[in-house]
Amino acid sequence: MKEFQETLYDAISQNFRIDKMYFEQKTGHQHLMIFHNAVLGRVMTLDGVVQTTELDEFIYHEMMAHVPIFAHGNARRVLIIGGGDGGMLREVLRHSEVEHVTMVEIDAAVIDMAKKYLPNHSAGAFDDERAQIVIADGMNYVRETEDRFDVIISDSTDPIGPGEVLFTNDFYAQCKRILNEGGVMAAQNGVPFFQIDEVKNTRLRMSAHFSDQTFYSAAVPTYYGGIMTFAWGTDNAALRGTAIDELRARYQNAGFRTRYYSPEIHIASFALPQYVQDAI
Repeated sequence: MKEFQETLYDAISQNFRIDKMYFEQKTGHQHLMIFHNAVLGRVMTLDGVVQTTELDEFIYHEMMAHVPIFAHGNARRVLIIGGGDGGMLREVLRHSEVEHVTMVEIDAAVIDMAKKYLPNHSAGAFDDERAQIVIADGMNYVRETEDRFDVIISDSTDPIGPGEVLFTNDFYAQCKRILNEGGVMAAQNGVPFFQIDEVKNTRLRMSAHFSDQTFYSAAVPTYYGGIMTFAWGTDNAALRGTAIDELRARYQNAGFRTRYYSPEIHIASFALPQYVQDAI
């Protein structure tokens, strides 16, 4: 029986049975693998770390996309950094008021293989005329672009390898530069039970650029260790305080159903465990 072992930390790892291997190759940027697991469905890994699975991807993608977009209430232009599997693009494009989405992915092979072996993730989103796909380094893009956005979603890997630069002071500064007034940024920020330093570092760096900086959370089973945190940054403190009745109205008017996100979950996700509160 062949297994994939994900070494998460020095003393902790988890194993996934490989029931069928679809793809394994070293791209120009990272080691990419896609395989089938009887419980999780199709699984994508990068450099030995599980990125997404068919079974629970909806939790991560719904919370990363819908919390900032519903909080904003009038997002027309959205930037996604990373997200090569297409799940984030799928969820963002479910919002009919979104007129344009730019997705910047450093590794074209991730998109190509996700289209082929993880088609349910994107569900046709790559063919949406509102989507612009840019193959480029995310840091270089935010530094050089003159475009402006209402919502920025950093769907990055952990802060090692290609994803490391997306957790820097400069990255947050450039994201702030290209946000429209009243805009909001959300970013993947790890599992705080084991990666509390990641939360502390993001807090230090991001709060230098956004007057309202915090985190919200969701439990994604694939990401071992309990809740995952998402960094939140905006200069419009009212967004985080959007009333439940307003969120319910926006959700109802959006006209689509979700599997994890709800207005109630939205509000509750900003309630952080005390150990995270203490860290920030």
